[in-house]
Amino acid sequence: MSRRGRPQPDAVRTVTVVGTGVIGGGWAAHFLRRGYDVVAWDPGPDARTRLAGLLDTAWPSLERLGLCDGASRDRLRWADTLEDALVDCDFVQESSPEVLEKKIALLSEIDRLTGPEVVVASSTSGLLMTDMAAECRHPGRFLVGHPFNPPYLIPLVEVVGGRKTDLEVVTWAEAFYTVAGKTSLTMEQEVPGFVGNRLQEALWREALHMIDSGQATVQQIDDSIAYGPGLRWAIMGPMLTFHLAGGPGGMGHMLDHFGPALLEPWTRLEAPELTTELRDRVVAGAVTAANGHTVAELEQKRDAFLVDLLLLLERHRGDG
Repeated sequence: MSRRGRPQPDAVRTVTVVGTGVIGGGWAAHFLRRGYDVVAWDPGPDARTRLAGLLDTAWPSLERLGLCDGASRDRLRWADTLEDALVDCDFVQESSPEVLEKKIALLSEIDRLTGPEVVVASSTSGLLMTDMAAECRHPGRFLVGHPFNPPYLIPLVEVVGGRKTDLEVVTWAEAFYTVAGKTSLTMEQEVPGFVGNRLQEALWREALHMIDSGQATVQQIDDSIAYGPGLRWAIMGPMLTFHLAGGPGGMGHMLDHFGPALLEPWTRLEAPELTTELRDRVVAGAVTAANGHTVAELEQKRDAFLVDLLLLLERHRGDG
């Protein structure tokens, strides 16, 4: 364990990725594309083979988006131990399974093996850093950096500290992720699921209710978003979309005119019971919607589309 001063966000050179599954591997691909040296550690079986396959899938899309100076898959180094992975790193992105007890133990070990100047971010999709850093000696440098899948293409990262996280560390992480090519959404307080996942889960619950009651199929639900509001949300999000829907009166007109409709029982906040019948119906619907394509084929189709969309957004968001 070395002890150096914390680098400036734009001076980070070596990123350690702890956990190389779908999310951690996606982070590795992103950081490699941005020209960082990446050290990876994952104790799982065949982890190296799985990450190599993920990079094989991701790299053509990243080349289309444009590789940054120094970007190379050769800048990936595998470590045999967690201790080796953390030697001389500038930043740690942890992406282990969503089990609180294991997160607590792992972050405590990372805390022990790194100098207190090293910022450590967790990719958790819903756990609170206050809980995960419970056994860390230096909790002030731990925070959440929650990405969206696939991390090598989706720009958003939600940044939020725990109750003991230093404010300057949150500011540092926001700046680092921005330099690293992400769009930072920095939260002022912890909330389970953060922002994006809470909104996704609300839609997910309603979708399950509609399938359970026979009101819509899996395909109809996907089509309703992919060919409907999803297209608008890609450029503006739901709130600004509603602002436009209010015409010249904007959001004020929307709230005044349609506010009473919010009291109508259109949506159900409680999740339906996930019975075997409902589970099987959802699975069958997803298989039908896949139309014979494997998950790998659908991932390739998704990535190709996202690259086109990201390039299009660059053109249309030129004015911020």
